[in-house]
This record gives sequence, structure tokens and C-alpha cells, in this order.
Amino acid sequence: MSDAKLPVTPPTGGNGSRPPLPWESARTNPSLAATSTADLNLADDKHGVHALQQVKGKVHRKLLERLNLSNLDRLERQQVAEAVRKVVQDLITQEAVPLNFEERDTIVVQVLDEIFGLGPLEPLIKDPEVSDILVNTYKQVYIERHGRLEKTEVMFQDDRHLLQIIDRIVSAVGRRIDDSSPMVDARLPDGSRVNAIIKPLALDGPHLSIRKFKRDALSGEDLLRTESLTDEMLTLLKAIVKARLNVLISGGTGAGKTTLLNILSSFIPVTERIVTIEDSAELQLKQPHVVRLETRPANIEGHGEVAQRVLLINALRMRPDRIIMGECRGSEAIDMLQAMNTGHDGSLTTLHANTPRDALSRLETMISMANLELPERAMRQQIASAINVVVQVSRLSDGTRKLMQVSEIVGMEGDIITMQDIFVYEREGVAENDKVLGRFRATGIRPRFSDRLKSYGIDLSSLLFSNPVVADAVRGGTSRW
Repeated sequence: MSDAKLPVTPPTGGNGSRPPLPWESARTNPSLAATSTADLNLADDKHGVHALQQVKGKVHRKLLERLNLSNLDRLERQQVAEAVRKVVQDLITQEAVPLNFEERDTIVVQVLDEIFGLGPLEPLIKDPEVSDILVNTYKQVYIERHGRLEKTEVMFQDDRHLLQIIDRIVSAVGRRIDDSSPMVDARLPDGSRVNAIIKPLALDGPHLSIRKFKRDALSGEDLLRTESLTDEMLTLLKAIVKARLNVLISGGTGAGKTTLLNILSSFIPVTERIVTIEDSAELQLKQPHVVRLETRPANIEGHGEVAQRVLLINALRMRPDRIIMGECRGSEAIDMLQAMNTGHDGSLTTLHANTPRDALSRLETMISMANLELPERAMRQQIASAINVVVQVSRLSDGTRKLMQVSEIVGMEGDIITMQDIFVYEREGVAENDKVLGRFRATGIRPRFSDRLKSYGIDLSSLLFSNPVVADAVRGGTSRW
């Protein structure tokens, strides 16, 4: 490919200066910020970068100055890659620096990531083992891999560079982030959840969090392989979903609530109509008859917000067989409970809580947010009659995820909701390699919904509940869900 085919930006002044490119905002391309070799060396010396990295940065800057980035996005990526590779070779020749083919290809990839992707974060986005990316200002990037946080060597050049990447993410979904709206939730094209917060709310600079979307949804067999539950527990969960019991999944942040919700949803028969309601669409249902709804935040003027409660009320008019709510956070909890109590059994939802009992307390708090002034006993009666099973999930100190409890709500005794555990995970200590030791145990209690399971043609052996120890998990298997 010849230089004549490249979209080149000509200089407009005698000193080689040019106006900002159309895609650049007031926060100009940080790669153009260094206008001299001295400036580049000063920036690099602050971080102790090797002299070779200085050369790479200089070539990178000159390349972006030479190409017309506003036209590059109209070309195919392969065509642009060939054009960029040719220009890089010319620039390296002009600089007379000894770079091998691998180093030249690295520069090409970095430039393509700046043009089409998320810059320095692009390799982390492509790494299938990375589940979360946490950017703490431009200087520090952490990732979560197999449930453990790791610090990376990835860095942005400055705050403007990081803001440019954030702008690219949020503008792609019609959002904006600036001083008047310094906090935003967005979604990448692959479904990954993004949260960004900047000054004046973030005192040290921009922060970016990315919860990566798994293209290949985990299955129940994957949870067995990672020792997150036992075969008996999985068999019971399948039966619970097929018998249309209402399930509440409880757990902390990053415990795997949405992943488990996705797995339980996969057990719903293909003949049923499912309506999902989420703040950020993450569920990957394989059934053919699925209606996916997503909330909408308010615009910059504060108008246009569509909350989960509004979508839930609308979903009730859509003749759903099942309603799946990604997470209960507020007043929509009362509408969800009423739906469960009025014919929409088999519904699923999640919420943040540390134990099943705490989950019920949080539900009471969320019901009170609806300003209905219900008595405490009436709220608890709604909860006890609507929810059949609470599944508690946790992420342990070694990064593994476990189903800690499968509990049944059996009714009311006075003003108290009564519950009984069917399966529990008992922690027994920590091994020398920091792996958590423990075992899954059946409590020996036969659930009251056994008769309902039988009415759906599901006959679970009594041995499922009478064996006091159903599995030992002393190896602490690696869990990635």
C-alpha cells in the first residue's frame, strides 16, 4: 500500500502545527501533548521508562500527527493496519533506531488500539481470564483474575488520556461525562458493564471500572467442576426452577449473583415466555421466547429516566410466564413481590446481602422505600408468601465462589419469618497455600416444597436431604464465575 492511499493530515503552519482533529475534544489526544523530545523524556523519566520506550513513544506521536484519524475509521481495520505498518516503518527508518519486527508490530497494535479500541486497556479486554478491570487514575490499573486482584503494569499517559477513553465509551451509548455530570454507567459493545467517575467527585482523578461480559455463559457443570456446589445441590436447584418456585439470590459484590441467576434461568423450559428487567443487560438466556428490558437513566436535564419499577409494571401487561429481575435495589421490590403473589410464580431476582436473613431485612427496607406505609407484619407476610427459596453466594478470601446456603422460607411464626437451611457450606480453616478449607453439608431437613416438586413430576430421593455430608471441598477449587 502506497503513501498516496493513506489519509494524511497536512500541516497548516511553518512549524508543522495543525488544528485539532474532528474526533478530538478539548481534552486533546494525549499522544500529541508531547511537542518535543525533551518533553517526552521528562514524562518518561518520571516513570523510569527505558530509553527504548521513549523512542516508541516518539514514533507513536509522530504517527498520529501524520495520519488523519477522522478518516481512518471509515476504512477496514486490516486496511488501516497495513497503512499504519508502512508509516511506522518509514518513521523508524527516519529515527534510525534498532527496533526488531516484534517491537514494530507492538507499536502498530498500540496505535490501532488507540484508534479503534480502548487504548492501553485493549489487551486486558481481550484476555479471557480477566473478569474485572479497575482503573485508579491514570497511574494505576488493577485486574481481577480467578477471583484475586492483581496490579498490572498498564498505565495511561495522563488524566487526559484516560478521559479520552472514558469519553469514547460513554459517547458510544449516548451518554456524557463532564463537570456537570461527573458520574456515568455505560456498556461496551460486547455487553461489559462500565462505571466512570471524574472530578470533582473523584478527588485524585478519573476512575474507571469495567465488569467484563462473559461471551460463553457458565453452566451448572462448570460450577461442579470448580467445586462451587455439589451435584445434589445442583439437582435441587434445577428442580426448584422447573417447579416454578420463586427464588431470591443473595450475595455481596462480585460474589457471582448474576452468574448464578443466568445458570438458574437456563433451567426454565423453552415453552415459557420470559421477560427480563435489568439495569445493564447481562443475562444470556438461550430460550427462544425472551423479552429483554433495560432501564434508562435521566438525561443531562434530569428527564427521561425509566426505572425498574416502571418496567416491572409494564412487564405485567406483557403476559409473562416468568419475570427475571437482574437486581432489586429499591421500591420495585414491592411490585416484584406482588407479581410473585399474583400468578407469576417461578420468578427470579437478586439483591445484595451477607446472609439469607439479612436479605429478608433488606427486602423490608426496600418495600418501605415505596412509601406505602405498610405495617411491619404485612410486609413480612408479603415476603413469606412470595419467596420460597433464598440462595446465598459468597466469594471467599482465596477468590473462590461458593453457594453458602440454600434456605427455604416456611412461613410466619408470630411476627417473625421462619426459615430452614437445606444445604450449607461449612468453613473449617485455611490451608498453607491460603486455600479455604470446608465442606458442603445437607442439614437433613426435608423441604416443605417436596410435595410441590412431586406435583411437577420431580421425585427427589430422600437420601438427597438425609446424608449429613454430601461433599468435602478441602482442595478449594479455583472458581472463575
